[in-house]
Amino acid sequence: MPKELTPYLGALAAFLASLSYLPQVKKAWPRGSTGDLSLGMLLSLTLGLALWVADGVLQSDWVIVAANTVGATLSGVVLGCKVRDIS
Repeated sequence: MPKELTPYLGALAAFLASLSYLPQVKKAWPRGSTGDLSLGMLLSLTLGLALWVADGVLQSDWVIVAANTVGATLSGVVLGCKVRDIS
């Protein structure tokens, strides 16, 4: 693979990995539907993805920033649904 295509490969991989959160958001959206989700896992995942965003900003790496912003946002939505359902 030509070296100039490497960023596009990374971008595609990041895009697909970020989209993997959509089914979980769809499942968690209805009230009371997050009973089988771990609060600790969601907290850890969302914080970890947010730290990846910060790392990407510090490195000026748009692929890291974009992918992890999407992932952190979607994970944060699921986390918010979980917190909502606990209350």
